[in-house]
Amino acid sequence: MMTQMTDQPVIEAERCTLRPLRMSDKGLIDLYASDERVAMNTTSVPHPLPPGTTDAFIARSLSAKRSEDVWVMDATKSGGAELKGLISLERVDDDQCEIGYWVAPAFWNTGVASRAVAALLEANPLNCRTCFASVFQDNAASARVLTNCGFEYIGDAETFSVARNAKVAIWTYSRTFG
Repeated sequence: MMTQMTDQPVIEAERCTLRPLRMSDKGLIDLYASDERVAMNTTSVPHPLPPGTTDAFIARSLSAKRSEDVWVMDATKSGGAELKGLISLERVDDDQCEIGYWVAPAFWNTGVASRAVAALLEANPLNCRTCFASVFQDNAASARVLTNCGFEYIGDAETFSVARNAKVAIWTYSRTFG
């Protein structure tokens, strides 16, 4: 049986808590990640979502050998939903990481992504010197989240999206910590 890792911090954000994943998050992750609008804005979430995908994702996220820490955007402290989205930091190098996130469509345009990104960057739990990010060029809302949180545009590139089954143009960003 998989047990919760305890080496990942809980991070307080305005109106939500960023907490490590737990197995009980499976149902809401399945619900939201199976939404085509979520999958189409990620590189790795397939659509339709095959059975077992969320189980494997949670198992990887809880593994001691993980290269990515994943947090739930949990708004229960302010009377909100237990899971509004996910946010992660992937280790790229000793002092570099890449941030990624998605928010369930019911919570789009509520500021939850901006608050979560700002809180995670402020906490800097991996002690990164540089944080990178990328967004699909047809997702201006996510680009605004990054620029509002101090990321600077560094160029265009492309990446593969599993849900779109295609290469997608992206904008890339970086933020350096003082």
